[in-house]
Amino acid sequence: MTAPTQVVTWRRESPGVWVVTLDRPPANALGVPILEGLHAAIDAAERAGDVKAMIVTSALDGFFAAGADIKHMSSIDAKSFMAYGDKIRAVNDRLAGAGWVSIAAVDGLALGGGLELAMACTMRVSGPRGRFGLPEVKLGLIPGAGGTQRLPRLVGRARALDIMLTARQVMADEALAIGLVDRLADGDVVKEALALAAELMTASLPAQLAVVRAVNAAFELPPDEGLRYEALLEQGLFADGEAAEGIRAFIAKRAPDFAREITPRLVQDVHAPGRRP
Repeated sequence: MTAPTQVVTWRRESPGVWVVTLDRPPANALGVPILEGLHAAIDAAERAGDVKAMIVTSALDGFFAAGADIKHMSSIDAKSFMAYGDKIRAVNDRLAGAGWVSIAAVDGLALGGGLELAMACTMRVSGPRGRFGLPEVKLGLIPGAGGTQRLPRLVGRARALDIMLTARQVMADEALAIGLVDRLADGDVVKEALALAAELMTASLPAQLAVVRAVNAAFELPPDEGLRYEALLEQGLFADGEAAEGIRAFIAKRAPDFAREITPRLVQDVHAPGRRP
């Protein structure tokens, strides 16, 4: 399956698991073709209605995505630059708020907007050649597609400032040590990401998405409000989620048979932008 631009493809790897591949030589610069292709992939996944885990990776050797399209940026005015930034942010926000768990599979450079794309995913798997950075200050800019917000939540304020202010590149082993990536592959990064997706598929998707939303709330809300929000999500999962099946399976000492479907109430609770307890 391909996007109209032919630089983003997607395939159903196994039931519930999709792989989205970026392929815009030489470095997967996040120009309009890739952004439109990513929107098309997300649109297709939403129409399919059966995506539970989505892996985002690259077909280019040595590159996940090298960042924004600098040549495009050099030819536009301030108004067009704002519109371009909005396009990148829209892709990242849709990916971060999707009704499935997403995994960035990186084995090469993930810089600038490329790292911001990876950070918009729920989890990140790095191969041994993974290199991560936000070098925007060397262009007189900041990481404006979520970088200044998502990186500190992953690695902490001090490490995030070090990475962004120096514009240095973080190697795969350091990225794992500081929490920028979740798994480190010895070889094939997509194979490792697929193994992680298979592991994720054994649990309840509504519960997983609620965990993500509750953890995000820990950074957005005062502790008392965050705890109240956590309780509301927990109650919603018990009333409308898959908890009944999980509890029955536990008592019967069998594997749960989760439908992995999200009820309308849980979609609203877990994903509604700005929703608060």
